[in-house]
Amino acid sequence: MNGRLGVLSRARPAAGEPAARRRPRRERVLVARLDDAGDVLLAGPAVRAVREGAREVVMLAGPNGRAAAELLPGVDRVIEWRAPWIDGDPPPVDLGQVTELVRRLGGIGEALILTSFHQSALPLALLLRLAGVRRIAAISNDYPGSLLDVRHVVDESVDVPEAERMLALARAAGFELPPGDDGRLAVRRPLPDIGPVLGKSLGVGGAADAGAYVVVHPGTSAPARTWPADRHRQAVRELVEDGHRVVVTGKERELTAFVAHGVAVDLGGRTTLGQLAAVIERAGVLVAGNTGPAHLAAAVGTPVVSLFAPVVPAARWAPYRVPTVLLGDQHAPCRLSRARTCPVAGHPCLSEVTGEQVVKAVRELTQ
Repeated sequence: MNGRLGVLSRARPAAGEPAARRRPRRERVLVARLDDAGDVLLAGPAVRAVREGAREVVMLAGPNGRAAAELLPGVDRVIEWRAPWIDGDPPPVDLGQVTELVRRLGGIGEALILTSFHQSALPLALLLRLAGVRRIAAISNDYPGSLLDVRHVVDESVDVPEAERMLALARAAGFELPPGDDGRLAVRRPLPDIGPVLGKSLGVGGAADAGAYVVVHPGTSAPARTWPADRHRQAVRELVEDGHRVVVTGKERELTAFVAHGVAVDLGGRTTLGQLAAVIERAGVLVAGNTGPAHLAAAVGTPVVSLFAPVVPAARWAPYRVPTVLLGDQHAPCRLSRARTCPVAGHPCLSEVTGEQVVKAVRELTQ
């Protein structure tokens, strides 16, 4: 029994397998995490544990998480599928697409379904059963019937970091991290050369240039988690005035151009996820909200100034095991609402954070 997780795991052997026999190395194991890039990156330790006990790991990821899945050490192949019960902008259920997924899952012998506390693993478990998967593991407080072979029950009132929650499921299914693996987040090496996107702008790009600048990433996947654009712009100006070189990243080119405002390097729309990881790795600090790049920073060991809206608990989703300064009112009225759009007029949990606070936090992490 793990005191932090309050875990109760119930497992039964796959059909025809003696319960007392230790499993040999598995052949092909599926690991599913169907939401965003940050969630997939947090699954990294669980994936590595599975890879230690399997000859091949197939990752099932959504369209927003595929690039992150391809960056994870231990993943041999990625299947992309947009789940109607997980995706933030869910598509309608389509029999043809479901049938095609079941076909593509053929040949999988075992599967781990990784979910957050507010998601259900059972719809995917049903499809995996239809695909002939013999052994399925997932966290489920709901009765799963014959859909799960390893049902991992946790006390969801206890806030456990997502990476640890998913690793606990892998362990319940019989997978352990390899010797010497400390369970931190990680990405595949080597990372791409960032000279083509950054070298001409700042004259940096090599490992010796680590810490040469501050990265500011203003975008998030949900408005409720976003620090206002004008505050980002003000913080960039104040960071430059404080003597820092600043790089602004993100997909939204209009937003990054506004935030960079001619005083910072604007990489908006110019990086792949792998290139972004390399840019962040060379930085002294990342300034970002609760979004994928914050977890990318944790995976490359870069400290984070986290502009964290309390719509979800920081104890679960703050940058994992890297130096972090958390900004934002964690007791604001939106706390634990899981809202994607701020339910409180004026967005007070983040709008009251100032550029001066960000500069102070960057100093704290770089001195």
